[in-house]
Amino acid sequence: MALRALWLLKHDPAAGGAVLFSRRFPTVELRAETFNGSTHIPIPSDSAFLKALLLELRLVDEHVFVEQRDTCTRINHSSVHSVSTPAGELWPVLAFHKSGLIYACVPLVEGSLEPRPPLLTVTGLSQGLALLLGIMDYVSPSRKNEAELSSKVGQLRNLLIQACPLGTPLNTNIRSLNSSFDDIQELPADKDQPAWRSNTYKGKPQVNVCISEKVKCMQYDQRDVVDTWQVYGAVNCKCDIEGSAPNVTLSLTLPTNAPPLQDIVVHHCVTSVDPAMLVSTSAEPLNDSVYNGPYKFPFIPPSESFDLCYYTSQVPVPPILGCYQLVEEGSQLKITVNLKLHESIKNSFEYCEARIPFFNRGPIAQLEYKVSHGQLDLSREKSRLVWIIGQKFPKSLEVSLTGTVSFGAAGKEHPTDFVCTGNTAYVKLYFRIPDFTLTGCYVDQHSVQIFVPGKPKITASRELISSDYFIWNSKAPAPMVYKPLLD
Repeated sequence: MALRALWLLKHDPAAGGAVLFSRRFPTVELRAETFNGSTHIPIPSDSAFLKALLLELRLVDEHVFVEQRDTCTRINHSSVHSVSTPAGELWPVLAFHKSGLIYACVPLVEGSLEPRPPLLTVTGLSQGLALLLGIMDYVSPSRKNEAELSSKVGQLRNLLIQACPLGTPLNTNIRSLNSSFDDIQELPADKDQPAWRSNTYKGKPQVNVCISEKVKCMQYDQRDVVDTWQVYGAVNCKCDIEGSAPNVTLSLTLPTNAPPLQDIVVHHCVTSVDPAMLVSTSAEPLNDSVYNGPYKFPFIPPSESFDLCYYTSQVPVPPILGCYQLVEEGSQLKITVNLKLHESIKNSFEYCEARIPFFNRGPIAQLEYKVSHGQLDLSREKSRLVWIIGQKFPKSLEVSLTGTVSFGAAGKEHPTDFVCTGNTAYVKLYFRIPDFTLTGCYVDQHSVQIFVPGKPKITASRELISSDYFIWNSKAPAPMVYKPLLD
């Protein structure tokens, strides 16, 4: 989601049009040339763009038939336009006219422009519209006062350094940034300082790295439905290092015979990586040719905390295997939950609990249960059981819960679900294991290289967190939305 350029234009029927503000993002334009290939249309000059956009918006020559604009094959139902330039049709141009001012931008399209992709696939359109609306909200109160409008337009460049650095909209509430614009430098003081280092650090050098992996899982305990799980990770860094452009190299290490990292996406501050690292994808089956390291990332860090890279991995087993059985017997539900921690998983949790919701039913009126480990609580609204397993599984690595539940009359405050009807239900697991990753990935502190004077303090941590970890009732049909597609 990025913008190639944006404008704030003025139109007066008597005086004509004028460019109040324009901002181009050369790094995004280079990406556009790569993505668009031979279909790329460069951004024209401000004067040429103004003239072409006024014609497209019918703000000039309104009563004259212009074929490229007025033909019946071009009926606009949105604020996305195609603007004619000497190099060709510039598309998509997001523009709207409000109270004498025109707000316009050109989002990046990550692909060929012929044939034109559907608007819903151009992710920069929504971000660009939000940013333009934020600019409109910022300048519109002063549009009747020329001096105040001129002052606000003069502040826009500094504000957009915060709101849209390097063409990527991050904060569309321009008004909220007004008080701090004086503290922003438009250009780095040092010519070697990259644009993403907004300030320089003074003090003892230190680097903090955290590998955070999340595991998604769908377990059914049924022969005709395959269990699925996926792990995806992010490496977050905070580098407090002196210098305008310090060089850091960080390496990710995997245990022997561990599955490789795949679908790796790196931060723009990374200066170079092995191309084989970036083409390893989970869309293809694992084979001996898959890149399996070393995963080295040389980079010039931003001043703030950032995610150095993202990745996925095809791990062989989920951390916790489960079975959930729910059977209706008269007015009661009989439930059984069995969970087993895989022996390769670190048995040390910050928290671990299983939540068992009961949809489309009344409050729990009676509960009889037995747990082999931990404790069972009833939620405040009496529609969910919360099984607190605690910080460790027992030596057997297995825990179980059995019980019967009966319900009172249903009310509006109790949860409903159109998918989970009848006995179709699930258990959802929530857990966090500190100092552990499912892939085994870790950062060797001795491998972190920092080419600056002094001995930096390096702190490395890692964690595994559950995310959408479901165990479905094996005594009921699994929801079709979660079933694999069959030929």
